[in-house]
Amino acid sequence: MRLDKYLKVTRLIKRRTIANEACDAGKVLVNDKPARASYDVKVNDIITICLGQKPLRVKVTAVTEHATKDNAADNYTVMD
Repeated sequence: MRLDKYLKVTRLIKRRTIANEACDAGKVLVNDKPARASYDVKVNDIITICLGQKPLRVKVTAVTEHATKDNAADNYTVMD
C-alpha cells in the first residue's frame, strides 16, 4: 500500500492530500530516510512523522486496505 494511503487509513494523518504534501516536504521518514508518497509500506517499517512539536515514531504491524475508527490503531505500535 502507498505511504500516503497508509497514513490516511490508519488515521495518523487526517487527509491523504495532507499526507502527500508532508511526504513531498520531507516531513515523513521511513526507516530514517525521507520517503515519497508512493513508497510501498511493509510490515516492520519504522515511520517517523515530523509535523508537530515532537516527532511521532510508529512501527508498522499490519497493512490493511480498510480500517474502522476502532481498529485503525491495530495497524501500528507507537515507539518512544
